[in-house]
Amino acid sequence: MSGKRVDGQAAYVLHLHPYSETSLVVDVFTREHGRVPLLARGARRPRSAMRGLLMSFQPLELGWFGGGEVKTLARAEWLGGMPLLGGRCLLLGYYLNELLLKMLPREDAHVALFDAYAAALRALAAGSDDAPELRRFEKALLKELGYGLTLDVDMETGRPVVPDVEYNYLIERGPVRKVPTGTQGAGADETAAICGKTLLDMAADDYSDPRTRRESRRLMRTLIAHHLGGKPLQSRRVFIELQEL
Repeated sequence: MSGKRVDGQAAYVLHLHPYSETSLVVDVFTREHGRVPLLARGARRPRSAMRGLLMSFQPLELGWFGGGEVKTLARAEWLGGMPLLGGRCLLLGYYLNELLLKMLPREDAHVALFDAYAAALRALAAGSDDAPELRRFEKALLKELGYGLTLDVDMETGRPVVPDVEYNYLIERGPVRKVPTGTQGAGADETAAICGKTLLDMAADDYSDPRTRRESRRLMRTLIAHHLGGKPLQSRRVFIELQEL
């Protein structure tokens, strides 16, 4: 990106951290420029106009300038129309943000992923069932990063997945029909068994079946952990700890 000014960019705040006594570095996800770190000068001052604007999960319009790794935030406008997230949905929102922060390269535009993220936030804010929204977003994220899921074809035979057959999902390939223990070596890229119906339900974004919800969550957790390369998700840890309490 050149050093010229950029303006009128739809964005969401992913993370804030202090920079000096008065400023913030703001990691934002923008529709046309991807993930961008911005220096918000003076944003920590009590009378700063930006102090109350830079909120996570709220649609913003931003402008910035600069040619370095960290640009300088020039303006921010709250676009409104999004209820505040609370409780469980707030934690799930932080989970989405952490995925973007840890998996999305800087200044790599993904318009479809931005739209999927905005749709997930709107659904969570409206009180929609969160499981389908999380799975849709996770699928969109992996697809945009070049790890799109094959869900309806047996990669061993090329035949359609059968609902009442169990499969293993090979992370770098896709589903293959499960064979009896001992006749196929288990590799590091192989997931636990998953029902063919679950795979087909995921392809159709249908998570009404409790088994589909369980198995799809397990599958996506395994795939994301693989592509994170061992980096832990703090939001998931916090969520589990709160559930235990």
